[in-house]
Amino acid sequence: MEAFIFALRIILAIIFGVAGSAKLADLKGSRKALADFDVPLGLIPALSIALPVVEIAIAVGLLNVDLSWFASIGAMALLAAFSIGMIVQMRSGNAPDCHCFGQLHSEPVGVKSLVRNIIIMVPAGYLLFLWKGNQGLSFAYLTPEIIQMFLIGLGVVILGAMAFYLRSISIQQTEIIRRIELLEVISRDGSTVERDEAGSPHDGLPIGAIIPDLRLRGVDGVVFDTSTLRKRSRPTLLIFVSTTCGPCQALLPRIDEWADDLRDKLDITFVSSGTVDENIEKFGSAGHRSIMLQEEREFADLVSARWTPSALLVSSDGRIASHIAAGDSSITELITRIKANGLEHDFDFFELSNGNPDASQARVAIGESIPDFSVTAIDGQDISAADFRGRQTLVTFWSPTCPHCVNMIDQIKDWETIKSLDEPALIVFSDGEEDAHREIGLRSPIVLDKSYKVAQKLGMHGTPSAVLVDSEGKFASELAIGAPNIWALIGKRMPGSN
Repeated sequence: MEAFIFALRIILAIIFGVAGSAKLADLKGSRKALADFDVPLGLIPALSIALPVVEIAIAVGLLNVDLSWFASIGAMALLAAFSIGMIVQMRSGNAPDCHCFGQLHSEPVGVKSLVRNIIIMVPAGYLLFLWKGNQGLSFAYLTPEIIQMFLIGLGVVILGAMAFYLRSISIQQTEIIRRIELLEVISRDGSTVERDEAGSPHDGLPIGAIIPDLRLRGVDGVVFDTSTLRKRSRPTLLIFVSTTCGPCQALLPRIDEWADDLRDKLDITFVSSGTVDENIEKFGSAGHRSIMLQEEREFADLVSARWTPSALLVSSDGRIASHIAAGDSSITELITRIKANGLEHDFDFFELSNGNPDASQARVAIGESIPDFSVTAIDGQDISAADFRGRQTLVTFWSPTCPHCVNMIDQIKDWETIKSLDEPALIVFSDGEEDAHREIGLRSPIVLDKSYKVAQKLGMHGTPSAVLVDSEGKFASELAIGAPNIWALIGKRMPGSN
């Protein structure tokens, strides 16, 4: 039994020792990982060194029978902190690289990495449970037989690590070969890639918006209405391609791999243009993959997919669930995060790293409850966070001095006249004089929020803007800026909003 406990200590010591040493060897990567986990910027330089040093100290402590119990406390605390951080990121829809073993091994945070942490916590918790005086053998009392077993076990671990490292190298080489093939295709076609024209992912429809209605034709002759995406049993990944796009062709083998890996989680649909024959020749028959054809670029323009290939995730209820992923690298990032997340949560969405907004850009915590507040509308109606329950609400942020807001007044009045009871309620947060707002004549409540103190808590960033709150009082979209994006949150395209 003591030999078994000793072996557990050795295994844990190797894990923490390797993890700490690998992080110290890649401080730049460690700092990036901490930033991705939303660690305050001022703490990152010190923590990027302190964390691996603590891991190495835990490894040393586990090797000493007198210090092993204290080291197991540190191991449990560190693993618990890592696990909590992973859970927070997963609940937010993020999948930063864990950088758990530095450059030796790093993968997006997901169920796999969380389970690995829990598995490592089992022997650490067992050592903690055994208490101080029962930590197994000391190195001073090792017999030749135990030393032999230890060396054999260490050899197996080293061989396993080498095999894993060689596999990582093989994967990296495959990635390089694919990128070379991509460049060769571009070179043969004589085309160039102007990635700047792809724009920012945030130029597209906001996450939480309803996919626009449009009728497309399939290569099999069947007419496809995009509104059917709101009635599917699982999400759909739309991949925008073109028959004249070299990178699209080079990406096909990877798309096939992704389709196979994710076949139980989502559907993949190509959105292209050109003739049926051109698309079948380029991308395969309808029996192999679903291909929908635009007349020109009407659907791509509606969702701001400016470049091919681009990808966009649509939830099973037909809402935008990701920013536009423009180009092979961005699409790969999106797929990687979808795999890590699993698409098993109520609020699955994916912000992308390329083209991130300025630091001033508001961030809405999709899926989290709105903050508590209590205000009074100009009609005397008391409004609090509790009033949002029971019905979706479109919370808009408006200003009488904003010409774009003034242009929306007639659109809002028209919508108030025709909207049904199952459509979202409307609340307007504004600033200024009460009389000016009474003259507008809206039926929906208007809250004069001086300096937008409450509105900013709800994600307000400029006017006109809006955010959708679901019937449980949770944020159901990111902030929509501008009339077209605001109306997109409720699936409307109002005349004059472009």
